[in-house]
Parts: sequence; C-alpha cells; structure tokens
Amino acid sequence: MNLLKRSATELVGTFWLVLGGCGSAVLAAAFPHVGIGLLGVALAFGLTVLTMAFAIGHISGCHLNPAVSFGLWVGGRFPAKELPAYMVAQVLGGIIAAALLYLIASGKPGFDLAASGLAANGYGDHSPGGYSMISGLVCEVVMTAMFILIIMGATDKRAPAGLAPIAIGLTLTLIHLISIPVTNTSVNPARSTGPALIVGGWALEQLWMFWLAPLVGAAMGALTYRWLGKENS
Repeated sequence: MNLLKRSATELVGTFWLVLGGCGSAVLAAAFPHVGIGLLGVALAFGLTVLTMAFAIGHISGCHLNPAVSFGLWVGGRFPAKELPAYMVAQVLGGIIAAALLYLIASGKPGFDLAASGLAANGYGDHSPGGYSMISGLVCEVVMTAMFILIIMGATDKRAPAGLAPIAIGLTLTLIHLISIPVTNTSVNPARSTGPALIVGGWALEQLWMFWLAPLVGAAMGALTYRWLGKENS
C-alpha cells in the first residue's frame, strides 16, 4: 500500500478516535442522566482504538497518534522518511474531528464552548482535578511510555498472534481511567491539538505539554522495550 493511502487511512482512523473519544465526553456530558462518567469515556477511547485496529491495522498499522509513530520509529519499527506524512495526517484527522464535534455540540441550545472545553487537555486550573503542571507532565510521560512499551510488546512477532488490538485497546482504557482526572488524558498530540485549536486561549497556551510529554514518553517506552525485548545473541 502506498504512503498516500496509508496516511489517508491514519487520518480517517484518528478522526474516528477523536470524534468517538472526545464526543463521548462532550455530547454525553450534556445529558447528565445518561451517566456515562469516567468509565464510559475511558471505554469510548479504548473501543475506538480496538475497532480501528481490526479495521485498518492491516493497511496503515493503525498508529492514530504522532507519539505512537514517533515511538515506533525510535523502537526501530517505522521508517523515518514516512514519519512526517503519518504525523500530519493524524493531526489533520484530529482537527477535522474536533471541528465536527463542535458543529454538532453547538447545535444544542445553551451550548457554551468555554464551559465545555471540548474535552481539551489541561493542567492547573484547567485540570479536571486541579493537578499541577508537574503532575500533568509526569503523568503524561509515564502513561505514554507504558502505552508504547505495551504496543511494541503486543505487536512483537513473538507475541500471541491476533490479540494485539485487544491488549492495546484495554491499555488505552486503563490509561484514561488513571489520567482523566489529571489532564483529561492526552498521550496523543493529535487528540490534543484538534480541541485546542477550536477552544483557543488557555488550551493553545498549554498545548506544548501535550506534544512534549507524549513524545518524550514514547521515546522512553520504545527504548525500554528495545532493551527488554532484545533477543540474546
């Protein structure tokens, strides 16, 4: 499959991830009686990755995340020359999803973008639990590092065949259960960029952390797995 088609597939997959995950938080939150809660949002993100992994994993690898593509490159699983195309496609997918989500959400009378936040990531006053910048930074680095380590392990040729999507989807669910109260959970710069561009203001000012932390964490996770998983010569 050529790079254009694989990149387009990443755009579609990331679009679905952001629309499904952030959409569950923004749209269901408008109806408190639905009771989706923290577990529901976490499951929504996990399920979008799980379903897309089965749907498009054989086409593009189903990265859906610049940090995943970057981590796989650091881990020796992805060519550097294809990294820009994948990352641009993923970010575009996230932006399109956030714009569509805003269009849908704003159709409800009384919708307030500032109050909603469009599920944007934040720290300090914009952390769901009021966590500091340092707490958010550490959390995002560690969560992303473990995410990449598990992705590399689950997709290793020595791992049980066909089960990687399940392991990755469940891992993302767990990550959200841990870190939604801290940062609203990024571990994905494309997921963070889309809502931040729509919300503007504080979300754009804090966006730097949701690029820096996932990329640093991805490199840490990839290097750790390269060492742990290296076969003895």
